[in-house]
Amino acid sequence: MTMQEEDISRARAETPGCAEVIHLNNAGSALPPTCVTDTVVEHLRAEAALGGYEAAERAAARLDAVYTSIATMLNVSADDIALVDSATRAWQAIFYALEFSPGDVILTGHAEYASNAIALLQVARRTGARVEVVDDDETGALDVADLRRRLHPRVKLISLTHVPTQGGLVNPAEEVGRVAREAGVPYLLDACQSAGQLELDVARLGCDALTATGRKFLRGPRGTGFLYVRPELRERVEPVMLDLHSAEWTAPEEYRVRADARRFETWERDVAAVLGLGAAVDYALSWGLPAVERRVTALAARLRDELAALPGVRVHDQGARRCGIVTFTVDGLPAPRVRERLLAAGINTSVSRPGSARFDLPARGIDALVRASVHYYNSEAELDRLVGEVRGMLL
Repeated sequence: MTMQEEDISRARAETPGCAEVIHLNNAGSALPPTCVTDTVVEHLRAEAALGGYEAAERAAARLDAVYTSIATMLNVSADDIALVDSATRAWQAIFYALEFSPGDVILTGHAEYASNAIALLQVARRTGARVEVVDDDETGALDVADLRRRLHPRVKLISLTHVPTQGGLVNPAEEVGRVAREAGVPYLLDACQSAGQLELDVARLGCDALTATGRKFLRGPRGTGFLYVRPELRERVEPVMLDLHSAEWTAPEEYRVRADARRFETWERDVAAVLGLGAAVDYALSWGLPAVERRVTALAARLRDELAALPGVRVHDQGARRCGIVTFTVDGLPAPRVRERLLAAGINTSVSRPGSARFDLPARGIDALVRASVHYYNSEAELDRLVGEVRGMLL
C-alpha cells in the first residue's frame, strides 16, 4: 500500500498539532494522533473517578493487548515483550543483566548513542572487559566485513544502534544479525529511532534483544518504551533488579523469576501511558509500516535534495540506506541559532551535539548539526517552508 493524498489529509486531520506548528522533530518526540491523547486522558479520568487500582483492573484486557500489538509489529510472541518507561530503561534492563569478565570484548559502532556508550564504558571499567568500535564502510554505515574480522571467542556482545540520533543513515542490522548468529554472539539492537518509521521484523533482523521508545516515530506518550528479548537469551540471564512482579516470593528464603520477558519489568507503571502506547502501535499498524517507511523516506530524500541545492548549506547524512532524519549545517550560523530562527518561524527541529555521539561527530570534524526529522503526516508544503526559511538565512 502507498499513501495517497487523501491518506495524508486524514493523518493530518487526526493530528491536532498539525494545525499549530510545522513539526519536524519527530526523532525527538512526534505529534500524537487524537486516538493516543484520548486514550491517555480517558484512563486518567477513570483513575480519578474509580481509583488507580480499580481503573487498571477494568483495563486489564486492554493492557494485555498492548503486548500483543507490539509483538505483532515485531513478528514475535507477546511473551517476548516487556514494557518499561523508556528506551534507555529497556536497553539497560537487558545489558546490565549480561555478564562480562576481564578480557571480554564488546563490539559497537560509531552510531552508538551516548546513554548506551556510557553504559558500555562503565561495565568495561568495572569488569575489565574492552569496548571496540567497528569501522565504518565507505558510505558511513557499520562495516560488516570489519565486524566479522573482529569476532573471536572473547567477543561477548554486539551492540548496534539501528538509526543514529545524529543522522539519517540506517545501519545494516539484518547483515549484523546474520554475522551474530553465525558466531553465536548475543546481539542487542537499539531501535529507538527506527521503530515507527521502518518495518521491524525480528525474524529478519536476527537480534537477541531489541529496545525502543514510544514517543518518537511511534507517536506514543512520553515515558513509554519496550524491550524484546529472545527466549534463548532470557533463559540465560537474570535481571539485575527484581520485584514482586518480575519474580514470585515462593518461600521465606526463596524466589522464582518469571519465565517471560516481563521478568524485566517492575510492578508500578503509568497505566494511562501504557494504554496510549498500545493505541499508538495500533494506529501505526493500521497505516502499515511499509507504507509509512516509503512515505517518510521519500519526504526525507526530497528535503535533503532541496537543502543540498542551497549554496552555503551542507547535508551530513551518511549511509547507502537512509531514513526520515535529515541533518544539515548552514555556513556562518551555529546550529543552535539556526534552530532558534526556525522555531521563531513556527518550525520545530532540534540540534545534535557531540555529547550524544562521541564516536562519530568529532571524528567527522562536526561540532553540531540541525536535525529535521519528517513523518508521514508532514506535507510537502511544510518542507518548502523549512527550505524557504533556511534560504532566507543565507541572504
